[in-house]
Amino acid sequence: MRSLKLNTGNSIPELGFGTWLAAPGVVQTSVEAAIKTGFRHIDCAAIYGNEKEVGAAFKNAFASGVKRSDLFVTSKLWNTFHKPAEVRPALERTLADLGLEYLDLYLIHWPMGYDNGGDVSNTFPRNEDGTIIASDSDYLDAWKEMEKLVAAGLVKAIGVSNFSKSQIQRCIDNSNTVPAVNQVECHPYFNQSDLASFCKERGILLTAYSPFCNPGRPWAGTEKDGKNNEQVPLLQNEVVASVAAKYKKNNGHVLLRYQLDRGIVCLTKSVNPERIASNFDIFSFELNGDDLKKLDGLQTGVRMLPLDWDGLKNHKDYPFHE
Repeated sequence: MRSLKLNTGNSIPELGFGTWLAAPGVVQTSVEAAIKTGFRHIDCAAIYGNEKEVGAAFKNAFASGVKRSDLFVTSKLWNTFHKPAEVRPALERTLADLGLEYLDLYLIHWPMGYDNGGDVSNTFPRNEDGTIIASDSDYLDAWKEMEKLVAAGLVKAIGVSNFSKSQIQRCIDNSNTVPAVNQVECHPYFNQSDLASFCKERGILLTAYSPFCNPGRPWAGTEKDGKNNEQVPLLQNEVVASVAAKYKKNNGHVLLRYQLDRGIVCLTKSVNPERIASNFDIFSFELNGDDLKKLDGLQTGVRMLPLDWDGLKNHKDYPFHE
């Protein structure tokens, strides 16, 4: 598998295995299967609620001969821990759960801070009307604390997730570190070409989550495109299918290659060992420029994860107003 250079000089495998929505009791076996298949980039987050199980998978992998240096492990700082005093303890809890001494990459999960009221277990604090209780914290303060984690040797690189261009630029302009990565929703229906260009100009790698347009999201239903027409699920799109037929691959293979051939790191996830192996089988072909343009042409501008519920669209740091 090819790796891409981060602006730190370290490398990140271009294909990663995600652990979001992988339930405790299932995620351990999934991660073990992924590592056995050949995945070396594992994407985690504290809010997923399964890092202890991922840690158990790492322990078994290390016992079987996989070296820590063989793996690239990412995790993320959750929204309730943006205040400076909360950042390092949050990382230390993640390291303890994963059974690791350091992370290869640590991201601010979202720019929006929530007020945990002093209770670290209160990850979705709500008002009586169900809206999220926003914090007066500033993601820039959290970013500066993340820099200290690198200096302490607890993480090798830091980055952001779900940040807008202006939020990224604010971090660059007011700190000593350019984010190594911005991890965002990215697929042909929402191809992020403008953000990708912005990041590339600044030496920031884009990482794509939901490359299949997230068909397993809990709130899935009939989706509309930018013209309020029903949107065919991406995995069933006829353009994707025609490109897949040309290369004698399945639709999922094409959607993963679409990201890699654009120079974007891509995350994929499954709890099925056969599907995990299939998702890894994408290194025997590349999409040509014409086919990439066909897939780019599917852009509708509709996010599958807008995070516009529970009053979050009114948060001072909501990233998607741009």
